[in-house]
Amino acid sequence: MTRTVQTPTEYWFEERCHITEWWNTPDDAAVSVARARVEPGVTTRLHRLNGVTERYVILEGKGCAEVAGAGLLKVGAGDVVVVPPGASQRIRNVGTGDLVFLAVCTPRFTRDAYEDIDPEPM
Repeated sequence: MTRTVQTPTEYWFEERCHITEWWNTPDDAAVSVARARVEPGVTTRLHRLNGVTERYVILEGKGCAEVAGAGLLKVGAGDVVVVPPGASQRIRNVGTGDLVFLAVCTPRFTRDAYEDIDPEPM
């Protein structure tokens, strides 16, 4: 099956990053793919995805991912970070340009799965 996806629009997500949804539809609940962009010096909010495995496929930039059980992980283009369901997670852009990665979720990301657990108030 092939589908042409309309040109996606980037939006600001409360997690402190910019998101472009490339693929996220109830018709294919097994997976979603989003492009995430984190600005230099920004750390995303500590959160977890309940019932969802997430993978960060790093495309550009340098970062430091924090995943429960794995500690701090230095990442750059070509790296993949696997976040198990329910694991606390966040990523910091430690470079001078944008940190860009694909967020591949199985099953697909829904806002109901997202839980903000950052101790800093929003």
